[in-house]
Amino acid sequence: MTGQPPDDRGERALREPSEVMPPAFWAFHQLYHQAYFEYAHVQLGDKDAADRLVDATFVFLAVIWQRVTAQGNLEAFAWTLLKERVASELEVQGREAAALETLAFERAVRAACEPILDSFRQEFRAQVTELEDGLGLYQAMAQLPERQFDVMVLQFALGFTTKRTALVMGVCQATVRSTRRAAKRKLATDLELAIAEDVDDEE
Repeated sequence: MTGQPPDDRGERALREPSEVMPPAFWAFHQLYHQAYFEYAHVQLGDKDAADRLVDATFVFLAVIWQRVTAQGNLEAFAWTLLKERVASELEVQGREAAALETLAFERAVRAACEPILDSFRQEFRAQVTELEDGLGLYQAMAQLPERQFDVMVLQFALGFTTKRTALVMGVCQATVRSTRRAAKRKLATDLELAIAEDVDDEE
């Protein structure tokens, strides 16, 4: 279903919002469009490509809106749809998701690394001297599992709160917090830092 291109019903819906689409669709669009664009831009490294991809994603959601809203977790469905489309676009380009050669990805990871480094400096003090250039953390970030990477980029690089990250990904806040803790534990393990089980920067 998600691999099929949207038909012109969605395009008509976006041209004639008041006559075709319910207010709930536009509320969803307003709430998540910018977040989807920022994430797609991180992955694709091209603002125009990210803009086109996100617009096409919302067109497709407009086409299937009634079916999707009847199924339950709209946020999780839409987030999965966006990520599938990003992955498909990268595959067409012969690249993998979060490709290291993508400049936007590099900027996002480096943006995330500094606040993570600050957190690690406070927790580990003498242990983090070898991380001062951020290279080890940068490489470890790039190897995180997909959900952990998403949480770290959304929160540390894009500055999303736990609540907004949960809304965008269609999961509960507890899942975001546990995923963030797991990501930080993995980063610490990869960087050979001794981290306590309950270490996290709770909001």
